[in-house]
Amino acid sequence: MQDPNQLSQNAAQNETAAPEQLPGDAGLEACAAAVDTAPEGGIDSMPSLEEALRQAELKAVEHHDAWLRAKAETENVRRRAQEDIAKASKFAAEKFAAAMLPVKDSLEAALAVEKQTAEKLREGVELTLKQLVSAFEGAHLAEENPLGQKFDPNKHQAISAIEADAEPNTVVNVLQKGYLLNERVIRPALVMVAKAKEQ
Repeated sequence: MQDPNQLSQNAAQNETAAPEQLPGDAGLEACAAAVDTAPEGGIDSMPSLEEALRQAELKAVEHHDAWLRAKAETENVRRRAQEDIAKASKFAAEKFAAAMLPVKDSLEAALAVEKQTAEKLREGVELTLKQLVSAFEGAHLAEENPLGQKFDPNKHQAISAIEADAEPNTVVNVLQKGYLLNERVIRPALVMVAKAKEQ
C-alpha cells in the first residue's frame, strides 16, 4: 500500500505537468500556427467576389464606351459618304458646263455682229465647233461615225438595209453620228447597212 504523502505529491506533479495531448489536437495546433503566420487580410491568391464583380463592371463599361465610339464613327462615315454622293450627283456636270461656256460666248458674239459676210460667219462657226469638240474631249465624250465599218448593234441603230457593193452588214450611210461617254453609248449612230444584191 502506497504512502498517502506520496500520493498527494504525485497529484501535485500531475497538475503542474503539461496536459496530455489527444490525437485530434495536432490538427488544431497546425491551423492555429497557420493563422498566426498568415498575412493580415486573409489569402491573397483569390480576389473576393465583390472585387471580381467590380472589375467585370469596369470592363463592361469600358467595352460599352468603345462600342458607342465605334458606332458614332461609323455613323459619321456613312453620313459623309451620303453627302459626297449627293454633291457628286449635284455637281457632276460642273466641269463640262465650264467647258461649254466659251462655246456659248462665241455663239452670242457671232449673233451680236449686225452685218457679217458669209465667209466671216463660216470662220466663226468653225472656231466655235473646235471649242465644242475640245469640250467633248475634256468630258470623254467620243464621236461614233461608223461609215464603212461592220454594223454593231451595241453602238449603231440601223433604220434600213439597202443593196450596195459593200459586204453585207457594212454601214454604207450615217444619217446621224452616235456618241459614247467613257465607252458607254449615250446615243447610237443612225445608219443604213448594205445587204446582198438580189440575183
